Parts: sequence; structure tokens; C-alpha cells
Amino acid sequence: MSSVPPPSSVPSSSTAPSPSSAPCGSGAPAQTTDPRAFWEERYRGSDRVWSGRPNPLLVREVAALRPGTALDLGCGEGADAVWLAEQGWRVTGVDISATALARAAEHAEREGVGERVSWERHELGATFPEGTFDLVSAQFLQSPVALDQDGVLRRAAAAVAPGGHLLVVMHGGWPSWHGPDDHPAGVVFPTLRGVLDVLDLPSGWSVETLDGVESATPSPEGAPGTRVDNVWRLHRGV
Repeated sequence: MSSVPPPSSVPSSSTAPSPSSAPCGSGAPAQTTDPRAFWEERYRGSDRVWSGRPNPLLVREVAALRPGTALDLGCGEGADAVWLAEQGWRVTGVDISATALARAAEHAEREGVGERVSWERHELGATFPEGTFDLVSAQFLQSPVALDQDGVLRRAAAAVAPGGHLLVVMHGGWPSWHGPDDHPAGVVFPTLRGVLDVLDLPSGWSVETLDGVESATPSPEGAPGTRVDNVWRLHRGV
């Protein structure tokens, strides 16, 4: 996913969550439960889904890192991947939607970094990019249709090269204006400790950021509100 619009209109990064994860949106039922069909329909239904700006927490966590190779899981329309390329990273952007990837490639070309980014279509949980990377970024891998979120996160960690970083950002709960009657049954947001337990990282890894960040999140009608996003930046030792 490339950026974070108001939560009621937010699709996930790539595919969708396991029962222990939570959708990015308001909990409205999906038109189809097939992940590829769902995300193609979602992107084809609008000229642009995301803002075109990189996720602020990605920028916060990565700006000081030395550029190398990066994997952007659930890249959406490519804003994060393009920003990383502009900082000097060589990026592989991955998404389930061919429409999203086409838009991402066009964005990279417009910004003059097309040669620094490659694009791959994957249904994460079923297939995964090959190789290891100095940075693996998973921004808001939460969705209303099926995804083995835990399995994807474990594969993301395994794809981090020695000396590299895994960066995960996910919504930590509903926005403040979301009433109890709007909460779908069974939705559980990943916790800071819960994701570490899921990853079960071996010795040699260290936690550099473990943080819940509250930010202004207005409702679709413009009412003021806030939401907490959780951030994990993990370093793999050499």
C-alpha cells in the first residue's frame, strides 16, 4: 500500500488478513472473497486509490538508513517504492493487482526512477519474491479478504539480508470516531508484542522501534478523530 487515506476507504496493502488480523477499512463486506478479483475490482473502480505520497512512518523509520536493496510488500500504486528509489534504494515492488502495478510503474517513470524499481505480481501467502534484501517493508498488510498475514510476516523476516531491516506498520485499532456498533465481529488488531511473538525471531535480531503512534484521522464526513498505528523496525545482525 502506498499511503493511508481515511480508514473507511482504506484497502489493504496487498491481499488480506488472517482471522487474527484486521481490515484497514470500515468493516464493510467485500464484494468477492477472491483476493485477486477483490483487489483488481478495487483499483479498477477508481482512477487513483492512494494519495501518491509515501507513508509517513516509512519515511520516519527509513530516512536515516543507508540505501541498499529494498522489498516493498503490497506496494499498491507505488508511492513508497518511488520514494525509496529517490533516496537511492534499488526496489522490488510487489502487489496482487496488475492494475496497481501498472500505475506504480507509470509513477516511477514520471519521477525518473523507473530504472531503480522492478515490479512483481504476487498473491502473498501463496507466492513470494525470491532473494534477500537490505530492507523489507510491509506497510498496512491488513485487509477484508483472505491472507495468511502471519505467514507473510515470517517470510518477510526470512527475506531480510544479514545487516538489514524489517519494517512493519499496521493499524493498532479502530479510529476514535468508529462506534462499537461499527466493529465487525471477530476482528482483532495485531499488538506490538503479538507480532513479535508471531515472528519468533532467532538470536541475532534486535528491536530498534516498537511504537504505537497516534495521528489525526478525520472521519469520511470530516469529523476530527485519531487512530493509533503500530510500528516495528527490526534489525538482523550480520
